[in-house]
Amino acid sequence: MKDNDKFLIFKPAKSSMQSGLSNTNKWCLSNCEINESYISSKFCWNGSSNPEKRVKLFFKTLDEAKKFASKRNFLFEVILPGKRKILKKNYSQNFIKKKNV
Repeated sequence: MKDNDKFLIFKPAKSSMQSGLSNTNKWCLSNCEINESYISSKFCWNGSSNPEKRVKLFFKTLDEAKKFASKRNFLFEVILPGKRKILKKNYSQNFIKKKNV
């Protein structure tokens, strides 16, 4: 790890394949340096020679993640999650005839 590495602390987004929010309660600390990436000539995959890029640490609270990063003198940025706007709909509303305005 280099001295000028920057880390991100964020809440992971929910999986697009499921409607549940179970994995969105944790905070994640990950390395955001991407300058050591390359494209594989055989399969056109994005690769990296930096194994630390794939390491993600999870914490129960934001304070725990900040304390961990500060203790190790990491430069970090916190990305706060946006608020979800939940629209309550009934299944029957899909079949209501819409008026032309």
